[in-house]
Amino acid sequence: MEFTKLSAPSLKEMFVKELESLILSGKLKIGEKLPPERELAANMQVSRAVINSGIAELSRKGFLEVKPRSGIYVKDYRRYGTLDTLVSIMSYNGGQLRNEEVRSFLEMKYVVDRLGAALAIERASDEEVNRLEECLKELAAVKADNEKSVDAVFRFYHELSMISENTILPLIYSSFQVPVRHLWMRFIEKNNTQIVYESAKGVFEAIKKRDRKEAIKAVENAVTNVIEGKRKIYEDE
Repeated sequence: MEFTKLSAPSLKEMFVKELESLILSGKLKIGEKLPPERELAANMQVSRAVINSGIAELSRKGFLEVKPRSGIYVKDYRRYGTLDTLVSIMSYNGGQLRNEEVRSFLEMKYVVDRLGAALAIERASDEEVNRLEECLKELAAVKADNEKSVDAVFRFYHELSMISENTILPLIYSSFQVPVRHLWMRFIEKNNTQIVYESAKGVFEAIKKRDRKEAIKAVENAVTNVIEGKRKIYEDE
């Protein structure tokens, strides 16, 4: 058996993670000015080279802005962030999403699933719809195993994006697999797999009938009920 080589995070990585945490938690406010590099290095007991390279990375991610002859400021990462910013948000707090992020991901899922269902009705062949039904059967067959339930429901909605014949939708699902799976796990733990199955079944039956209005309504109802808290997913804060 081969084991993966372990490596400790570098001082730069630790510095970046610490600053990201302070910014995402709100302890460092957007627009706030940071101390000079020399002062940061002294306070955190690292070299200026570590601080300088860390600030460069945080700037690239959209968390900081370096203004010549003025200083270093916390940037509005929501407005200027990149995919790397999103990865940092997903990794923040050990991957445990805050309610604010949960709602944001659900709103994104609402848009993606709605579009996927509408396009699938217009473009999917009968063979592709049958493939989606196989994913639904896998979900129905899962018994008292949350991990397998998450696997099955993720495959169902990923397959829905595949049969939409839209090139980008499946890539979006794959890119957001970690937070989406986290949301499914949280939802199943707080509710049950049967609710997930019934929701997916409603979407599938509408697609099979090629009923665009019903399919969109099924997606909207499923996701909206979760966003609005009618189905449990948010943590008490």
